[in-house]
Amino acid sequence: REQAAVDSWRYKVTWKPLTEPTRTDGLTGTWLALVPAGLQDHPVVGSVVRALEARGARGAVVPVAVADADRSVIAALLAEHDGTPAGIVSFLGLDGSLWSTVALLQGVVDTGVEAQVWSVTTGAAPEADGETDPAQARLWGLGCVVALEHPDRWGGLVEVPADPDERAAALVAGVLAGEYGDEDQLAVRASGVFGRRLHHAPPASSESGPRARPWQPRGTALVTGGTGALGAHVARWLAANGAEHLVLTSRRGPDAPGAGELAAELTALGARVTVEACDVTDREQLTALVRRLRSDGATPVRAVLHAAGVAHAAPLAGLDRDELRAVLAAKETGADVLDELFAADDLDAFVLFSSIAGVWGGGNQAAYAAANAHLDALARRRRARGLTATSVSWGAWADGGMVSDGVADHLRRRGLAAMPKDLAVAALRRAVEDDDTCVTVADVDWGRFVEGFTARRPSPLLGELPEVRDALARAVAEADAANRPDAEQPADALRARLADLSAPERETLVLGLVREQTSTALGHDSPGAVKQNQPFKDLGINSLTALELRNRLGAVTGLRLPGALVFDHPTPLAVARYVLAKLMPVLATGPGGSDSAAGSGHGDEAAVRAALASVPLSRLREAGLLDALLRLADGSGGSGGSGGNGANEVDGGADGSEIDDMDAESLIELALGGGTNL
Repeated sequence: REQAAVDSWRYKVTWKPLTEPTRTDGLTGTWLALVPAGLQDHPVVGSVVRALEARGARGAVVPVAVADADRSVIAALLAEHDGTPAGIVSFLGLDGSLWSTVALLQGVVDTGVEAQVWSVTTGAAPEADGETDPAQARLWGLGCVVALEHPDRWGGLVEVPADPDERAAALVAGVLAGEYGDEDQLAVRASGVFGRRLHHAPPASSESGPRARPWQPRGTALVTGGTGALGAHVARWLAANGAEHLVLTSRRGPDAPGAGELAAELTALGARVTVEACDVTDREQLTALVRRLRSDGATPVRAVLHAAGVAHAAPLAGLDRDELRAVLAAKETGADVLDELFAADDLDAFVLFSSIAGVWGGGNQAAYAAANAHLDALARRRRARGLTATSVSWGAWADGGMVSDGVADHLRRRGLAAMPKDLAVAALRRAVEDDDTCVTVADVDWGRFVEGFTARRPSPLLGELPEVRDALARAVAEADAANRPDAEQPADALRARLADLSAPERETLVLGLVREQTSTALGHDSPGAVKQNQPFKDLGINSLTALELRNRLGAVTGLRLPGALVFDHPTPLAVARYVLAKLMPVLATGPGGSDSAAGSGHGDEAAVRAALASVPLSRLREAGLLDALLRLADGSGGSGGSGGNGANEVDGGADGSEIDDMDAESLIELALGGGTNL
């Protein structure tokens, strides 16, 4: 049973050859190529820009002073180019910088530039020619998060040879032209284009012979983050299975909560224990510690396990340079120094504790995902040098691991179950004994997880997992069934109730439903925790909870609601008004053509409001209707009330900046007078 559970949690990344398109699309407009100042002549830059121009685009190389880059600098550079660029290609990671790419993405969001950003790397992907570059690999972790947080602004990641030939450069141009559809994690070689995929790792039963390298703990084991929950779980297993000396590091060392009790427990298991105050981000401290351990010749270091890290969650748009530096240092600096210090040692195990965030991303985890992608690449680089290394990208641990019981329940409902510590440790041992370089270990209910994960953007990375294919197929079949003309409508009772209410009462009722379903999706005990004008992002809604909320509202209203519902309508009140607007045509035209709003005199107005609410703001602008709506709003286009009661009068005006900040519902309400019938 243990082996079966561990088998089901193991995944590995592979690369699939993609079919080359039978036609090549032309390109138009200006493509901005942002390059670190001084690298304008880099062969990758020149080759890609020439390939874009061969397709018909105009390439504009924009040097960026990486050391000084921030969102305002990027915004100013973008403003120097007239019109909206057709696309943006970032080469900013070629010098190993991560912050400049973060600044670029923040600047694009700040300025409202609608062009998609593609990030080009060389040496980052595991199948790359030559040695993997952990600094550039961070961009792949970052990119996976950007795809979730800013799907409309993100094009994807493209790995390119360090000196691409003409064919490889032409293939890159084809990727940028959109010839590979939804693919957004690609590696280009002269032989073709490859797409990144996640697959189940082979189960133990299909492997012949004994383990590649049986691991029996011995000598000294160094565990960074050793007094933390994960480090402590691993230390107990090491002590119980033969490790003679355990060295557990943390910033506070013996003063860390529970450190004394842990040391006593490990000693009782038969190990000598040293709890050391050592900041792994401090190269000198870590180097001094390793030197002292080497002086103890009786029990040389046989295993290094790097479990230290800093938990951090922040949206990309709000991430600052210091936050990014701190998160990267906690994971990367210790790993890099340990790699250097143990470059010549004959270790039994060199284990890096990575995260699923670095494999497929996670909302509000840009910095953390980048740091963990660095660890995975570091393991590949050690292997290329003939050294042992295993990076395990973990999901959640239970039993006092990295998540509390409440958070664990929240994750489970999203499709990510916390793994019992004993089985997680068994998976760790399995990874070392199978001689894995990089492996993902997570207990995922893909049926629950994937719908939320792909709500705003498809994921070819996950698309070939059998469970994902089945879940997406079921979702399509259910949607088709729900849209049949003879399909049972589950919310007739709700519509009947709404038909008998006044306009303010309707809004109150639907708002109550939205708050109730939001509260349930978030695991709250009462809807009182959900305020009507509080942004969903501040409530803790992510892509997974957004889909659960969408599904719940769809069930109680009988509507087919978009997956991006809470992203396009970012507060409970905005969602309530959107849902009510979708219901109003049904209410306004009841059975037999009767007006369910009879007596209100607002049947036609309801239909107009519903129609307007369904039109994106960008389409109003493109159709030339936005100015007319605004003139109506400020009174310059005429005035009038609803039933002569003044309900459509607007108190005061709105300047341009205020209007720019409004969402679609607010703008429509302003234009139509702010009445309660919406």
